[in-house]
Amino acid sequence: MAKRVIWSRKARDDRRKILEYWEKRNGDKIYSKKLAAQFRKKVKYIVQYNYLGTETDMENVRVTVCGNYLLFYEIDEKCVKILAVWDNRRDPEDLTLY
Repeated sequence: MAKRVIWSRKARDDRRKILEYWEKRNGDKIYSKKLAAQFRKKVKYIVQYNYLGTETDMENVRVTVCGNYLLFYEIDEKCVKILAVWDNRRDPEDLTLY
């Protein structure tokens, strides 16, 4: 049975802001579409291989690399919840998952 993917509000906002940034910076949606496809592909891998990412200090939270970004997620029996999308080039002190 396939697991359901749930994007938290924060993760959706993070992803939206990243894609909007690149659209504005480049003046078109080409790179943003490629990046969105990269995120979707990584999420499919997470669903298929739940323990793909590395454990974090937080219980049940794992992280995996997706280009210059980190995807933080939780897994349980029925779903994979994407908690945050983080640009690796930002200050780690600013990172929050909720």
